Amino acid sequence: MICLKEFEYIYIRHWEKLYAFCFRMTRDEHLSQNFVQDIFTDLWERRAEVSILSIENYLFRAAKNQVLKEYRRKKLDTTIMEDNFESYLVDHVGTLEAELMDQLNVLLARLPEKRKEILVMNKIREMDIDEIAKALNLSKQTVKNQLTSALKQLRFHSNETSGLIIPFGIYMLILLNHNLTIS
Repeated sequence: MICLKEFEYIYIRHWEKLYAFCFRMTRDEHLSQNFVQDIFTDLWERRAEVSILSIENYLFRAAKNQVLKEYRRKKLDTTIMEDNFESYLVDHVGTLEAELMDQLNVLLARLPEKRKEILVMNKIREMDIDEIAKALNLSKQTVKNQLTSALKQLRFHSNETSGLIIPFGIYMLILLNHNLTIS
């Protein structure tokens, strides 16, 4: 359960980032303010019943949901918003909590070895389908199927935490890999 002091700390630490995110997605100052207010009101009202692993993760997921509801209400194409959301995450990766990386590692550990290897080759080593197929002596279709299955499995298992883990985590792993190869 979140006490008043914790809630105030969470609000002070996160309201500005949430507002910036909502504004970037909607380009509407008033709507963005309302979204942030609704998110924190909901958090306070549900403070006794929610179990949160990562508060930042929780808040950004709530913001994403608020914006998506607005897009649907206005019957706008939500794929644009999804692309903007992932771009925002990449641009603000410095706010990633270590907990998200831990969660990503747990998710990756659930993948079968070959599937994980193919995912790492594609997303971290930035190898294309042809290169992976050749390196592993597999058909291109098998590589495509394994990549699709890996991403589906990660999304499925990340549902209890957040879809944020995957784009954040993969980006962080790419950065980490580049830093290791540069050093």
